[in-house]
Amino acid sequence: MRTWAKILVILVLALAVSGCASRSVKPPQGVRPIEKTMEATGYCKCGKCCNWKRSWFGLGPPVIASGPRKGERKKVGMTASGSKAHVGTIAADTKKYPFGTVMYIPGYGYGRVEDRGTAIQGEHIDLFFKSHSDALRWGRQHVRVKIYLP
Repeated sequence: MRTWAKILVILVLALAVSGCASRSVKPPQGVRPIEKTMEATGYCKCGKCCNWKRSWFGLGPPVIASGPRKGERKKVGMTASGSKAHVGTIAADTKKYPFGTVMYIPGYGYGRVEDRGTAIQGEHIDLFFKSHSDALRWGRQHVRVKIYLP
């Protein structure tokens, strides 16, 4: 096998083992879902959706734009649970739906609660999208959600 082919095989295997190749979320086996109608909105990692801006006249590192933590450094794209946000990441009220809760949302698919937000309360979830335009396209919907609590 050629050197470049060996490198490619090693890279693909490393991604598959690390979990980066596929982030598919599946419901836990043996757990019956609860069904609820929830308000589902979309968000992405942009400053408009996640309340951040660049410091130093727009040239510096990202900081929180407003609120009690205004001006503190912001790790863009990171969730409250410490994972990197990706399609399938759900922000929810973690008092009701703790991190790790799996949900099925019609039109979106399966996702896992890995984030939260001050505006996300009660029966409201926020679904992560790759782009701001995708999040806007989703908009605000009331959907019947299947919830698999951990």
